[in-house]
Amino acid sequence: MKKIIVICIATVLFLVGCGNEEAAEKQTTQKEQAPKIVSTTVAITEIMDELDLPLVGIPTSSKKLPERYAKVEQVGSPMGPDLEIIRMLKPDVVLSTKTLEADLKAGFAGADLQADFLDFTSIDSMQTEISKLGKDFDRTEEATKLNEDLSTKINQVKKRVSKKKQPSVLILMGVPGSYLVVTENAYIGDLVKIAGGKNVITNQKVEYLASNTEYLQNANPDIILRAAHGMPAEVVKMFDEEFKTNDTWKHFDAVKNNRVYDLDENLFGMTASLNAPAALLEMEKMLYDN
Repeated sequence: MKKIIVICIATVLFLVGCGNEEAAEKQTTQKEQAPKIVSTTVAITEIMDELDLPLVGIPTSSKKLPERYAKVEQVGSPMGPDLEIIRMLKPDVVLSTKTLEADLKAGFAGADLQADFLDFTSIDSMQTEISKLGKDFDRTEEATKLNEDLSTKINQVKKRVSKKKQPSVLILMGVPGSYLVVTENAYIGDLVKIAGGKNVITNQKVEYLASNTEYLQNANPDIILRAAHGMPAEVVKMFDEEFKTNDTWKHFDAVKNNRVYDLDENLFGMTASLNAPAALLEMEKMLYDN
């Protein structure tokens, strides 16, 4: 009888040992098989951090990136990533955004790099991409939680502005030397729409349009928002000079009523990001606090 008990115990211990060894081996295999991902924008890098995903390459940026990627190889600016550095990293996939696809797609293809261009032109499209990333990289739970947190904060703003009178809004996007008009198809246009503003430029398929001051004057927006892309201090000076020297602007109600606001580039980027709720709160103040 004792001999049988000893054999049973030995068998159980053997099976447990095999189970632990198998689990450890499976965990090691999964770690070895983790995809090698290069992120080329700050917004994507921050999302990958929230999804608890490792990266082999990150963008070169003056903005503070998640601490976990402090020792990760930098691959250049989002608009002009260094393809040679990226190739040396041998990634399974390179992540960029659709707003840069026209400029970068051919280069990635020529370097034989698999690139995915994520749609961050609106908060909704960003959340769709977060869900897809969660599914693709086995982070469904993390992606669901992240989207739920975003939706909760965004819905709070929607609820507050739902019964307020919609102000009409003109959005200008400035780059050094020139500026464009922003439609509701661009990220900042999406923020205005969510915050209850009514873009004076409607029924467009593109994100940006050339400026027609006479047409804009006839639209006579309640509020003018001025966004800067690259070298913000220089762009603000350009806008100030334009509004000072071009006589047409003084006829706008927004100018007469001091409802012209310069958007902080760190908060209002070209594409959606995880700071969207904070940007919405700031947008809400500009549209209604006067």
